[in-house]
Amino acid sequence: MREGLGSRLSTAGSTALWRAARLLGRMRRRGKSLPVAWFITDPNRTPDPMAIAERLPRGAGVIYRHFGRPNAEGQARQLARIARRRGLVLLIGAEAALAAKVGADGVHLPERMSGAVHRLHARRPGWIVTVAAHSPRALRRATGADAALLSTVFESRSPSAGRPIGVVRLAALVRTSAAPVIALGGVNASTVRRLQRTEVAGFAAVEAFSKRWPDLSGQA
Repeated sequence: MREGLGSRLSTAGSTALWRAARLLGRMRRRGKSLPVAWFITDPNRTPDPMAIAERLPRGAGVIYRHFGRPNAEGQARQLARIARRRGLVLLIGAEAALAAKVGADGVHLPERMSGAVHRLHARRPGWIVTVAAHSPRALRRATGADAALLSTVFESRSPSAGRPIGVVRLAALVRTSAAPVIALGGVNASTVRRLQRTEVAGFAAVEAFSKRWPDLSGQA
C-alpha cells in the first residue's frame, strides 16, 4: 500500500527524502542559494515546529505559517534562533513585518498576495520571496518570485488539498513556469522519487517531516 502523507515514516524513509534532495540538486536564483527541501509548519498538524526544525539537516528550509495564532512572534523568534544556529533558511508566511522583526531570510506569500513579489524584492533585495500556486494561471503569475510552491502534486490528506496534479502534468507545468517550482502536496518517502524526472527545483511537505524523524543534521 502506498504510504500516505500522514502515515509514520521510518528512519529509512526519512533518509530517502534527503537522498532525493541531493539528486534534485541545489537551486540558485539571482545569486541566492535556495533549499531543495522545505518543511512547512501548520499550527494543527505540526504544533511543535521547533522540535522538527532542531532535527532538520543543515541547508533545509522552513516556512513558518501561524494563521493568526497568538504566540506567533514567540515561535517565529525561536525558529529564527534555531535557523541561525543550524544553518537553515527561514521564511515567514505572509507577514513581511514579522519576517523583518525576527531576522528571517524572507517571506512566503499566499497566492492572493503574489502581486507583492516585486515590491518586496525592491525593498529587501537580499530576501528570498516564494509564492503559493494552486493552478497553472497562478504559476504564470509567479514572475519574479524566487520559487513557486505548486500544489497539490500527489494525493494528500491536507484539509485544503485539491485534486492531485500528477507527475506528467507537473513536468509540463515546470517547463512553462515563470519561476522555479517546488512540489507540494503528498510528498513523502514513497512519492518523492517520482519527482526526479520532472525538473522541479525541490519539494515541500508538512507531516512528512514530523514522523519518527532521525537526526540527520550531518547529512545535508
